[in-house]
Amino acid sequence: MKSIQILDCTLRDGGFVNDWNFGLGSMKSIISRLDKAGVDMVEIGFIDERRSYDPNRAIQPDTQSFQAVLQGLDIRNSLILGMVDYGTCDIDKIAPKEHSYIDGIRVIFKKKDQDAALRYLQQIKAKGYKIYVNPVSITGYSDEEICSLIGKINGLDPEGVSIVDTYGLMHRKDLLHYFRLFDKYLSNHITLGYHAHNNFQLVYANSIELCELLGERNIIIDSSLYGMGKGAGNANTELIAMYYNENINSKYEVEHLLEAIDVDILKEYAKAPWGYSLSYYLAASNDCHPDYAKYLLSKKTLAVKSVNELLTSLPVTHKLAFNRELIERLYVEYQDVACNDAAAYRRLAAEITGRKVLLIGPGASIVNDADAIMSYIKQNSPVLISINFINDMYPIDYVFMGNSKRYSQFFHNLHGTNRNAKIITTSNITASGEHIDFVFNYGKLLDETDVVRDNPLLMMLNILTKLGCVDVTIAGFDGYDQNVAQNYYDQYIPFLYCHDNVLLRNSAIANKLKVISKDMSIRSITKTLYL
Repeated sequence: MKSIQILDCTLRDGGFVNDWNFGLGSMKSIISRLDKAGVDMVEIGFIDERRSYDPNRAIQPDTQSFQAVLQGLDIRNSLILGMVDYGTCDIDKIAPKEHSYIDGIRVIFKKKDQDAALRYLQQIKAKGYKIYVNPVSITGYSDEEICSLIGKINGLDPEGVSIVDTYGLMHRKDLLHYFRLFDKYLSNHITLGYHAHNNFQLVYANSIELCELLGERNIIIDSSLYGMGKGAGNANTELIAMYYNENINSKYEVEHLLEAIDVDILKEYAKAPWGYSLSYYLAASNDCHPDYAKYLLSKKTLAVKSVNELLTSLPVTHKLAFNRELIERLYVEYQDVACNDAAAYRRLAAEITGRKVLLIGPGASIVNDADAIMSYIKQNSPVLISINFINDMYPIDYVFMGNSKRYSQFFHNLHGTNRNAKIITTSNITASGEHIDFVFNYGKLLDETDVVRDNPLLMMLNILTKLGCVDVTIAGFDGYDQNVAQNYYDQYIPFLYCHDNVLLRNSAIANKLKVISKDMSIRSITKTLYL
């Protein structure tokens, strides 16, 4: 009868959450409790020569550096494993097995590195370790490429090989397809493992599917305490152990796993939560690297529908390796909906030429300095244009929207029955059946500086420059503080802009205003970091 084993990878995969900084005491506690629970294999971390020795981390420059965490532990049930990401650890950093506390080593590698990685594994095997083959992103292989790889693995004769679903893309039918392919061509005595991430909330169900398969192939299920792991997390060790006890054989003492979660894992979750999220779902549903989805969502400029459409357009050859230049180019191309805006410029010029213009932003100062703003309005009767938001604090004449996500969020305010303000948008925004008064070409308003490429204040100033405006006043453009919530008035906080590069944006916008000021007088009623 086949054996089914649990391999806990909390300290290794979970380390992506906290930079492997569990603390020496917690690492000893976790390993000890996993062993007491009867977990078959415990992966204690990465062997990575790029990192310096630190006894508090589950990532070390060589095998000997793990002695601090393993020394003194009475390991009775668990096989102790380490992992190498091929190319990050010279073979000289792997001590002979007789001088190491580690029983076996797993090596992960990309498809292009498979031959070199397998030779590396052969060297590790010669040093006396049990070896395990982990080709990452198995979904990036064709069936023919998998069969070729299996032939090479059979020649190496490792203890095990894993089906690695790096980005959590597999549904049941996909997993069964890969399992049957490996089961058919892999030597019978080599154990077959499964390592996946929870982008679709399926890793527990898929793990159970493998446990219930008929046949003689020995199985290893990768899991981690509380599902701790990179991105959407992993299968939960405590759940797999519970299922095994209830449906196969009472083997694991789950109470020790629960104690480890309570004492050592929940504190990590409180600092940096992991698990299922919208970005990981979008990435997995489009078979792409999760950084693509995170990059687009972090811009806070696109509706989720648009993010999904962009991910769908990624070239197959670039989906599994994040390419920032590619996704930025696709983003700009997607937004750049061309239109003939000559008539819009003529009509808007006819309405505002010769009048002072006041641009209102969502900074906290529009509340704190409301008296000064209202005084300016009474004395100068300017054209009031709110930028990327709208409220009832001031008598707004126009609302400018250069961001489709903000347009969607303020849609009902913009098109409400009692709203008299005219609407100005860029051409990347879809009207959704409602009237928009002025539409301007998105692509022609972009800036060459990445962090402010489609900044709405700069886009509106570009429009006003083309209209020949020479006198513009701003209010509520306070500039960005590292504490993002302090940048906006209270009602706007739910619509917060992206948090990255906030300080870089300050200097970039300030520099752009200096350039624009050569042709236009720009002053601020409220305190700002831009002028």
